[in-house]
Amino acid sequence: MQKKTIFDGQKIQITIKRLCRQLIENHDDFAKTVLIGIQPRGIFLADRIQSELQSILKNKKILKGNLDITFFRDDFRRKDGLVTASSNSIDFIIEGKKVILIDDVLWTGRTIRAAMDALLAYGRPEKVELLVLIDRRFSRHLPIEPNYIGLQVDSLDSQHVKVSWADEGAEDKVILLSEKQ
Repeated sequence: MQKKTIFDGQKIQITIKRLCRQLIENHDDFAKTVLIGIQPRGIFLADRIQSELQSILKNKKILKGNLDITFFRDDFRRKDGLVTASSNSIDFIIEGKKVILIDDVLWTGRTIRAAMDALLAYGRPEKVELLVLIDRRFSRHLPIEPNYIGLQVDSLDSQHVKVSWADEGAEDKVILLSEKQ
């Protein structure tokens, strides 16, 4: 496997700050907007976004939840063995609110489709937007596009994009993995 670092430490932090400024531009004080991190990997980015927004908006409460999509995926029955779901933690109503779904990598769009299905169990949002750290834009299976993008990566289907976070005990880094040719 060949590894190429495409994004790391300081660049990731600068990108998160930029994404937060874009969110504030569109959602003002977040009075009617909530953040939802998609389990398992989107929650790390959602935590960072919430923390940065809190530091910018000082006295405003930024609501954030975590959404598990395991049983909403169209491929969960295809996996060998038992499938284990993570817990949801959305302790607020999304009815009539603007929801920003957050994930680390957008590839085929299937995860986002599953998240939108799972989200409906919590009410009918006024609007749903998508924020991703990495957009693999030429690999969609479904017509889903992000509203907020950290970095667009042009990659082959045979390549894999891996995001690691300091919150998991690694370092903040995005790596493009390729088979040796």
